[in-house]
Amino acid sequence: MRALVARAVGEPPRVEDVDLPAPGPGQVRVEIRAAGVCHSDLSMVNGTVASPYPLVLGHEAAGVVVEVGDGVSRVVPGEHVVLNWAPPCRRCWHCGHDEPWLCERAGTPAVARGRTSGGEQLHVTLGLGALAEQVVVPQHAVIPVPAELPMEVAALLGCAVLTGIGAVRRTARVAPGDSVAVVGLGGVGLSVVSAARAAGAGPVLAVDVSPAKAELALAAGATDFLVADESLSRAVRALTAGRGVDHAVECVGRGSTIRAAWRATRRGGQVIVVGMGGKDDIVSLSAMDIFHSARTLRSSVYGPSDPDRDVPELARAVLDGTLDLGFLITDRTTLDGAAEAFARMARGEGARTVVVPQ
Repeated sequence: MRALVARAVGEPPRVEDVDLPAPGPGQVRVEIRAAGVCHSDLSMVNGTVASPYPLVLGHEAAGVVVEVGDGVSRVVPGEHVVLNWAPPCRRCWHCGHDEPWLCERAGTPAVARGRTSGGEQLHVTLGLGALAEQVVVPQHAVIPVPAELPMEVAALLGCAVLTGIGAVRRTARVAPGDSVAVVGLGGVGLSVVSAARAAGAGPVLAVDVSPAKAELALAAGATDFLVADESLSRAVRALTAGRGVDHAVECVGRGSTIRAAWRATRRGGQVIVVGMGGKDDIVSLSAMDIFHSARTLRSSVYGPSDPDRDVPELARAVLDGTLDLGFLITDRTTLDGAAEAFARMARGEGARTVVVPQ
């Protein structure tokens, strides 16, 4: 089959022929019908996250089960599924304490699976490698969804939408009338904007370095768009009676943008870090600032969600019309165009590109 493979830090990925094993006990083979190009995959390419190579990219996807291994009871061939890049084990301490998003056995950056056409050991991103024609994954890494759910939308539920909505509902717990700033307007950031507006927040301030993101931000539900520059904190305070926002959600994963979100937040407010950054990118805050501001700084890992529960709930919301995700998809391409989609994302263009491999 064909897959998008990264071979070295900073080297553009390319489509290659690869060989995946047949599904073993407890595994399923899924034909990918749609996959999103996510910034976390870019982190595997640019070296922000250390990964072994060659590496099949992709972790945000939906498809159809085509084959199951022995002992599989979760799905049958023909079912439509969303892939889950962090399936909880349900046995570790975190899972036992209702924190499946922090499962000790989930979310490994890369897993050895399959071979290249030249016989090299192949690795797959986050246990999936979903920018491919097919994947072979554990049965608990797939979540059944209704067949009438459009595949392009279903793909986004497994990462961008689940992460963004969860950050608003479960981490920040945004209430009606709260003010929210969202820093970074990729697929996750725009999902945060939409969820904040749906929660009754106002104002909802969308922030990005690219002025071209303004139209997308307003389509997602932002009340205002601000360009990220040195005047950001003043601009935010001008729109919040001089205080700053109740919640600032950082969706970039850089020390500089975390610091900008901190400065834009009111005393007693909270800063939620959703973006995944590098281990050497240090955030510096003075001890006096931390004490005097009384702000809370925390992360939001995977929304914090239980995908087995939350993905079907989101799918139902899409089907009944209460959740509209059309604004998220700004580009569509084939597997051959996926490398250019990564280049567009690196330049900060658009929201989500959806790849249709077949």
